Formats: sequence, C-alpha cells, structure tokens
Amino acid sequence: MKASSLVSAAAFAGVSALLLAGCAGGGDGGGEDGGDAATRACVILPDAASSPRWENNDRPYLEEGLEEAGFETDVQNAQGDVNKYATIADQQLSKGCGVMLLVDYNGAGAAVAEKAKAEGIPVIAYDRPIEGADYYVSFDNFEVGRLEGQSIVDGLGAAGKDPATAIVVYMGGDPADGNAKMFHDGAVEAMEAAGIKPAAEPPGVWDGEKSATNFEQALTGLGGKVDAVWVANDTNAAGVITILDKNSLTVPVSGQDASVAGLQNVLLGKQTATVYKPIKLEADAAVELAVALLEGETPTADQELEDGTPYIAVTPVLVGPEEVVQVVDAGDADAAELCEGEVAAACEQYGITP
Repeated sequence: MKASSLVSAAAFAGVSALLLAGCAGGGDGGGEDGGDAATRACVILPDAASSPRWENNDRPYLEEGLEEAGFETDVQNAQGDVNKYATIADQQLSKGCGVMLLVDYNGAGAAVAEKAKAEGIPVIAYDRPIEGADYYVSFDNFEVGRLEGQSIVDGLGAAGKDPATAIVVYMGGDPADGNAKMFHDGAVEAMEAAGIKPAAEPPGVWDGEKSATNFEQALTGLGGKVDAVWVANDTNAAGVITILDKNSLTVPVSGQDASVAGLQNVLLGKQTATVYKPIKLEADAAVELAVALLEGETPTADQELEDGTPYIAVTPVLVGPEEVVQVVDAGDADAAELCEGEVAAACEQYGITP
C-alpha cells in the first residue's frame, strides 16, 4: 500500500463517529475525595511486555490529553498481573473517579467495570473490549486482521506461490484478549477468500518467546516446510522470525503495532508488513469521550459491538518498507533507534534519515 500520508489516511476516521448529545448527571465517583473525585480520570494499563506502546505511547498521550482538558489523572500499569490490576482499581475507586478508562488484561477489567458502575462511574474499555463497559474505543480490529491477512495473500503472490496450495501457519494472539478473535476473523476472511487454509495453528499467545517455541514445533511437524506465517502482532512475529532465520527461511510474515522491532523486520525484508495504528488517534478519541463523560454529557457512537456496547473505531493502515518513513515522520518511531546496525542500509534505501 502506498499513501501520501499515513496519518491523513487514518485521520480521525473513527474519532468523528463520536457524537455528543444531551447531558447526564453522572455519579460523583464515590471515594474519599468527594466533589474532587468527579474531576479524576482513572486509567489502568495492562502490562509492558505484550507491547511497548502502553508506556511509550498510550500513557503520555492519555495523560497529556486529559490534563490539558483540565482534569486530574491517575494512570497505573498492572504489569501483567490480574491481582495487581484489581488492587490498583480498588485504590483508585477508594480515592474516587469521575470516569474509568481500562485496558483489559486476561479478563480482569470486567470485575472492575462492575464495581465502577455500581458506584455510578462510567467505564471506557480502551483498545480491548470489556464485558459491562459503557463504551469501547479501539482501532477497527477486524480491519487490522483483514489487512494482515491480505498482506499474506499479496506476499505469496509476490513470491509466485499459489495461496490455495501454500503451507501457511496461523499464529494468533491470546484468546483471553477479546481483540484476538477479531484479528483472527479478519485475517481468516482475507486469507480464505484467496483459498488459504491453515497447515498448523498453535495456541494463541501474546509472548514472543512462546511464539518462537510454538512456531518451531509447528515447523518441525511440517517437515521444515512453510510458505507464509500469519502472525497477529510484531512481538510474536519477531519470535517467529528468529526460527525462520535459524532455518534460513524467508517467507511472508504479518504483524501489527509498527513497533521498532516490527519496522526493522519490515525494512530488512523479514516481515512483509505491519499494521500501523496511529496510537495518538486512538488516545485522542478516548480523551474526547472521557472529557465528555467527565463534563456530564451523554456520548453516542455510530458503531456497536455484538453485545450492543457503543464502539468508536479508528482506522488502521498497512505499512510496507516504503511507508516506514511516514511512521517516523508522524513521530511514532525514532529514526536513530530504528536505523541501528544492519538496518542502517535499509533506512538509507527507503529515505529514513536518523
């Protein structure tokens, strides 16, 4: 895919779906702070391992946006621990929240959402769906998967392989993450339309090392033969690529997040493409929604999940080597970090200047 501007291609395509209508008297947020609680936005991030985005991107964007709007923020990270997730939530609720913005981790968000709503506090599920949330803000996750799947189809075509007979391994995300199914379903739609059927599909995880192990076992089971690997994100793709390198194989590999490692693999030709999700657009949509709720408004959205939760969806973009420079220009990747070592020559080739 080529585009004159990746950000403009995605710019607020989903954010504009947010329509503010009427007013509602929200709860006072409970807690010990009384009236002050209504001005506090409480945010829980899931971890730092599944993706670097949570601390490097989402935290500063959310904090800055909410604080610029005049609201106090309490942003904490559960560090991949469901018990810590619950403890953080209880501490935040005891101090009081005007709104809770939660990124789910292994289902921990549902219990927190239930507690918050019992206190009259609106809940925004951010990036990952949460049962019982009032709103869901995320990228169009089905489209993320569809773009990944199409990159595999196109990669096979470029390699002269017939998708209908190609040996393709599916490496999905952790099924405890509600987005993982949407990524999978979107990818499968695109790949099945081209005649692809999975030759192997290990259990889904969000872990690069486990993905490497799972893929190596699958590759062994296939006699060392593979034509492409659909992978749900860049971290998992990096694990898969270590095994492909070990076996001197280069095949189409998908991913998402436009992480530094993912972009480097794209530039080196080890990963066909990554789905770029301009995180600031997602954060801006969540901030807009949170501010509306903190100001007592009743937002509506033009999409909804299967369970009826209002869904504000932001548009993702597929990035191949020629588009990496635009991710850098948008400020979502640092050229100096990206172009280290063996990647330097590829950066020069594609116009990326540290």
